[in-house]
Amino acid sequence: MKKHTKVNELLTATPILTEVTVKGWVRTFRNNQFIALNDGSTINNIQCVVDFENTPEETLKRITTGSAVSLIGTLTESKGAGQRVEIQVSKIEILGDSDAEKYPMQPKNIH
Repeated sequence: MKKHTKVNELLTATPILTEVTVKGWVRTFRNNQFIALNDGSTINNIQCVVDFENTPEETLKRITTGSAVSLIGTLTESKGAGQRVEIQVSKIEILGDSDAEKYPMQPKNIH
């Protein structure tokens, strides 16, 4: 099993197009493409970009706020505003589902 890297280490890393493994909880999932992931090592999330066209629909449906995931991907410079790095996801493993009906969670703005 490959060692995973903590989010706080990734956020301060220099993007060198290396493959990384990160595990954490989904804070938000937008447009079937953008996961904001947090592992508790920092208050900040890391953006993970999913190739939704090549990801099974069953997997995409299971990515909900609060679900636990393990992601493998390439750490790259972010193209979007607001973050320095992001992960281009190549593999998703759902470690634990979060049923939004049973456990409704709202994203919080932390300032």
